[in-house]
Parts: sequence; C-alpha cells; structure tokens
Amino acid sequence: MPSTLAAIHAYRETIKKSVFLAHAGPAGDVDAAMAFIAAHSDPGATHNCWAYRIGAAYRFSDDGEPGGTAGRPMLQAIEGQDCDRVAVVVTRWYGGINLGTGGLARAYGGAAANCLRLAPRVEIVDTVDATCACAYTDLQQLKAHLAQAGASIAREDFQADGVVLALTVPRQAFEALNAWFVNLTRGKSSLRMRE
Repeated sequence: MPSTLAAIHAYRETIKKSVFLAHAGPAGDVDAAMAFIAAHSDPGATHNCWAYRIGAAYRFSDDGEPGGTAGRPMLQAIEGQDCDRVAVVVTRWYGGINLGTGGLARAYGGAAANCLRLAPRVEIVDTVDATCACAYTDLQQLKAHLAQAGASIAREDFQADGVVLALTVPRQAFEALNAWFVNLTRGKSSLRMRE
C-alpha cells in the first residue's frame, strides 16, 4: 500500500565535504508541494534540488546540477519507497570536491531515500464519499459500526424523522458496510456513493 508522511522529516549527511540536507513532507496537492519546496529551500545554498509525486502528477528539478543527477534520482527514491503525496527538497552546500555525475545521483537519491525511509509514515487509504439516512434509534449502533470499518462522519443533518449522514468510507469496506447497513434498516435504507 502506498504511504505518505505523517510529518516533515529531515536527514543530513556529508559526502566529500559537500553537505546534503534533505527535507521530506506530506503534500496533498501541487500547490502544497510547491509551498513545501519554497519553505525548505535555502537561497544561500549552492543547490536546492527537489521532487514531488502526488498521484499521477510529478515534477523534479536539478537546480543547476548536471541534467538527471539530482531531481530524477530523488523522484526514483520517492517511487522506490512506495510514497505518494510527498515532496522532497535536498539542499547542497558545495564542499570543493567534484562528485561526478554518478556521485551526484547517488548523493541526491541516497539523501532523499534515507530521509523518506526514516520519516514517520501513514498508509494512504482509498476512500469514497457516501450518504445514508437512518432513524434516531439506529444512530448509535451505526456510529459504532462506522468507526470499526474505518469510516468517518463528515456531516450530520438532523431531521424530524431521523438523521442524514455524509460519510467518508474506505473503498474496500464500502460493500460490506452497505450490506450491514441495509440489514440494520431492514432494507429501508442503503449507503449511496456521492459523485
């Protein structure tokens, strides 16, 4: 299962007198990734290389390093760690010794991979939005079962004859949860996916 980071994490190493400081963090969308990159880049450093992956969207930058030696290895580190919704910045302060293209790729990719490997993670759960209506007498039992299934209530709309709930449900639990709910309401109601 792909995962994202639970929090921002940093990793630092020195390779042939060059200091590499990696920052990795969760990014829910491209704007969040770019904001993370801007916040963790050091304008006084020699290079601020970066990469992000958010679903099918990805980008990377070598920031003046030879083409393919920084951003792409960092993106490969994200993919190799099975991460998604993640942005990584590796800042380099040049130490006076050239690393060569292979050395740069290993340094940037390795710093990103180590940062991601050591960072606290959370599994990404594919969810669907749904609604359901239930009688007040069934509400507490429904809430308990929703919690067991990993579903959450986004909104409750109380009405005269019951309550309408807006839910976020793990996709893999939807069918079983719906079957249980139909049984609870004796066929009077079901979960409906929202578009």
